[in-house]
Amino acid sequence: MATYLIIAQMVLSVTLVLLLLMQTKGGGLGGIFGQADTVYRTRRGIEKTVFQLTLIIVTLFVTVSLLMLKLG
Repeated sequence: MATYLIIAQMVLSVTLVLLLLMQTKGGGLGGIFGQADTVYRTRRGIEKTVFQLTLIIVTLFVTVSLLMLKLG
């Protein structure tokens, strides 16, 4: 059982890193040319899906980590 949890944690951690790298930063180079970087934007489309998937993967990662702590 512990082997499966270790493998699951490794897969979840790689997935989490990839999802975090896929998220957009925000302002970009617009601040150099005087564009306001404090504009409120809502997440739409694929950006919203990636954000929600990131939250799910974080929850699964924490759950697996706590389960490993309890069993190990």
